[in-house]
Amino acid sequence: MNKTKINDLAIFGGDISFQESLHVGRPNIGNRDQLISSINKILDNRWLTNNGPFVQELEQRIREFLHVKHCIPVCNATIGLEILARALEWQGEVIVPSFTFVATAHALQWLGIKPVFCDIDPQTQNLDPTCIEELITSQTTGILGVHVWGRPSAIKELQQLANKYKLKLAFDAAHAFGCSFQGSMIGCFGEAEVFSFHATKFYNSFEGGVITTNNDELAAKIRSMTNFGFQGYDNVVSLGSNAKMMEVAAAMGLINLDSLDQFIETNLHNYNTYREELADIRGLQLISYDYQEKNNYQYIILEIDSEKSILTRDQINDILHAESVLSRRYFFPGCHLMEPYRTLYPDSNIHLNQTNKLTTIVLSLPNGTAVNAADIRAICQIIRLAITNGDEVARRLIPHK
Repeated sequence: MNKTKINDLAIFGGDISFQESLHVGRPNIGNRDQLISSINKILDNRWLTNNGPFVQELEQRIREFLHVKHCIPVCNATIGLEILARALEWQGEVIVPSFTFVATAHALQWLGIKPVFCDIDPQTQNLDPTCIEELITSQTTGILGVHVWGRPSAIKELQQLANKYKLKLAFDAAHAFGCSFQGSMIGCFGEAEVFSFHATKFYNSFEGGVITTNNDELAAKIRSMTNFGFQGYDNVVSLGSNAKMMEVAAAMGLINLDSLDQFIETNLHNYNTYREELADIRGLQLISYDYQEKNNYQYIILEIDSEKSILTRDQINDILHAESVLSRRYFFPGCHLMEPYRTLYPDSNIHLNQTNKLTTIVLSLPNGTAVNAADIRAICQIIRLAITNGDEVARRLIPHK
């Protein structure tokens, strides 16, 4: 059954259309000619993986960019989190937000570690340090914070708690490449941090990521674990996996690193355009960024206040999808309400009031180099028309299931 489109409602008039669908997370791509040239070099070298020259160069450049001692490239951030959890010797329970992509929790559960879901601060949308102490038990071995939307977690407060209870603190920094906290680049905090370079991230290497740390011993352990536990030629010293980044992924990472400033500038321009276009619409608010810090401005996150807006978040999402604007309901419904967690830990829901609320009001809108100012104005016009004529739209909309 087709959903109601804005143009189907005669009360609106006009015509809103896009040449192609606008997606959240559509990949940014740097210099194509340079990429093709790099791929040809890889083929000529016949060095496709196993720490080739492109991987080595990417590692060095990211290490220098983040001002961190060690950077270990990996095939993807989920495997990176699993490797890090093993290297930190986490076991039993690890405290983590439910308001995150499910990979954060999966990386723990996959290893037999219980993710203990903690509520968030509704202002920062990151882990609320005031909620953590009551969740710490004799089985707790770590805290895994997430820098949601690239905005830093409460790093100092989390580190104080980790020190107090002798826990190992690490961060899922999947959203936070190119972001800073109090003037220092994210990537330098906790025991280690894991970045995602998945295709949907503003900076991508097709697929991939890195683990960063200032701990020499931990870095050596992680590096060995990413290569089956090898330490030198024919010398396996520990359990490990195959988490290595391929040369072609590193080549993509290098050309996109050259375009990083352009990507961020585009994201910021788009963010400011959204903010101007949506500023006076009742019941809507864009999340804010700290302009004193470095940000990548990747995420255009709209909060829909159900008490002020005639239409719900889900109704607005349905309208946008009908108009080929593929917005996303991040991180609906929350990890704790996905399997296997809602079956394994059914009582976790009672501790997550802010998480449960936020997952019903947040909507992510398209951003990146595939979106231009005209696209953004059209997206905002759809939202404005829908809300301005909310009663009529609500009457005609198919109820969201």
